[in-house]
Amino acid sequence: MKRVAKPAGKFNIVVEDAPLPAPGAHEVRIRAVRTLISRGSEIGRRYTREEAIDPAIMGYSMAGVIDALGEGVDHYAVGDRVVASAPHAQFVVRRVRLASPADQPDVFPLPARVTWDQAPYWPLAAGAVTWIDIEQIRRDDTVVIVGQGLVGSLLMQVAKANGNGRIIVIDALPSRCALAAALGADVVIDAAKDDPVRAVRRLTNGVGADIVAYAVGGPAGPKAFQQAQDMVATGGLLHLIGLYENQALPLDSGKIQRRRLLGGYYGRATGAGEARRALELIASGAIQPDRMTTHHFPFTQAAAAFDVLYSRMHEALGVLLDWDVAGT
Repeated sequence: MKRVAKPAGKFNIVVEDAPLPAPGAHEVRIRAVRTLISRGSEIGRRYTREEAIDPAIMGYSMAGVIDALGEGVDHYAVGDRVVASAPHAQFVVRRVRLASPADQPDVFPLPARVTWDQAPYWPLAAGAVTWIDIEQIRRDDTVVIVGQGLVGSLLMQVAKANGNGRIIVIDALPSRCALAAALGADVVIDAAKDDPVRAVRRLTNGVGADIVAYAVGGPAGPKAFQQAQDMVATGGLLHLIGLYENQALPLDSGKIQRRRLLGGYYGRATGAGEARRALELIASGAIQPDRMTTHHFPFTQAAAAFDVLYSRMHEALGVLLDWDVAGT
């Protein structure tokens, strides 16, 4: 079979041969149809690193078809459409037995209404459902989401679907600002044109936001995180979601006084309920992956797909790899 790999050397993406895996007890083998490249982790933590990366962590957003069952699997069948937390590869093996509904599922059945192009957004959408639940947004809260990459956009769409709060989003790329407005953000602030801190203060009568979610990460992260601290109201919450800045984030002890700082998934994991909710939101159209997808590549052109995300960030958001390519 073929899989995407990242040997030693920056920007070194290859498609390599690998043994076809066989499922063990309580496992299924999945034949990939689509995978989604996550810019945050796969560019910041993989593509730009000098060291070789384990192919097992090259990606985590797959949709495909079960083509083999291990012993003891009785709730899936060969031919079932599924989504999976799995790397970019033609075939993967994943365990399907869960101890409880609170366990994070690696595989989930795909509703008929969800297309192959929409399905790979499931892992990130499930994360967004969990993050928004953790924030406990109230009806009259003002919520600021700093960053409108894949994670920030999904946070905004989940928050809007839940129906609570006024949702303000911030980004410095015109394409992402335009998409956020089209997807239903209540207010969009273009940080390339307006001072985002001043804009949030103006929108909140100088008080600041009840909740600020930092979803930037990468090189732009430190400045954005510092601005996020200036946007939080007294008694408010700063939710740190973005990662891979490769440098320390500035935390002003004076600014964080009488405010809460929450890291990522603190207090809970993404379980079966959040996984199901994410797929329901995609199926209903509340989350709109089709509008987030900017590029399709056959998996044989994985190197070009990664390069687009790295060097043409102004135009690239959701980049899909197609694995059902004729002749493979």
